[in-house]
Amino acid sequence: MLSDYIDYRMVALVLLLAVSLVAVTLDILPVLLAAALSALIWDMFFIPPRFTFLVSNTDDGILLATYFIISMVNAVLTYKIREIDKVARQKEEKANAIKLYNTLLNSLSHELRTPIATIIGATDNLQANNTNLTAEHKSQLVEEISKASLRLNQQVENLLNMSRLETGILKPRKDWCDISELVYDTVERMDDRKNRQRIHINIDPAIPLFRTDKMMIEQILQNLLNNAVIHTRAGTRIDISARNHGNLLEMVVEDQGSGIPESEVGHAFEKFYRLERTKAPGTGLGLSIVKGFTEALSGSVILTNVAPSGAQFRVQIPAETSRIKAYS
Repeated sequence: MLSDYIDYRMVALVLLLAVSLVAVTLDILPVLLAAALSALIWDMFFIPPRFTFLVSNTDDGILLATYFIISMVNAVLTYKIREIDKVARQKEEKANAIKLYNTLLNSLSHELRTPIATIIGATDNLQANNTNLTAEHKSQLVEEISKASLRLNQQVENLLNMSRLETGILKPRKDWCDISELVYDTVERMDDRKNRQRIHINIDPAIPLFRTDKMMIEQILQNLLNNAVIHTRAGTRIDISARNHGNLLEMVVEDQGSGIPESEVGHAFEKFYRLERTKAPGTGLGLSIVKGFTEALSGSVILTNVAPSGAQFRVQIPAETSRIKAYS
């Protein structure tokens, strides 16, 4: 038997360790029961005379009583430490939730209120039947409504997409996708901003079809373009390129802005994070959605600063390819 090779006093340390491990995982009552049973097991099977609860000498009796007390105290203290750690984590999670809520509230109070106020103001002017409004003024008001609606829709889409990503209900729905067509369509939908920046598209003419989630790719590209537009000056250039490397789709969006401070590059994809010195509008969700959708497609996104100034986002997504350019 084991007691023939190990001194029964050493067995007490092994049992004490077992009680500590139980205290790390179970509730207080099973822990106390384990501590009591360990003392009984030690007495029955290891302390001479074995197979009886009798203790032959005073030293072993004191040793057994001491073990019982120590195992109980150890079990309770280990459990208490675990509970304190649990409470600390809950407090930290609550503090983070409050911080996240305040950040969201502060961001949305401006980012949603501004386009809504623009829409209300413009529609009020149009509905007032003001005879002083010329056809040109009416056209400008309609254009403002359109721009504000697009901005409002972008913010709502970002919030919904982030919610879907966090709950895990957004799963890729893969189908054959023409990346060239997708890029041009996405840029076309940003017509209201073309006068500010010069968007240059460079796509490999031989790029194949990719079997991927078109909606996610659109959202990735749209958020990268939107990020480039709001962080660059009017008249600067934004480059978009797409090519394949085997079964890997690579899309690159590069701007001529001021770049991102190296100390903040690691935080750029965090939810609600905005550059410390930026005055650009936004909730700080765009890049976190880019990262979430890219990872949902088993891809990666890399942010680097480029010389002499600007930021480059390189998205790489594995996908099945096909050289057939027409759908059956």
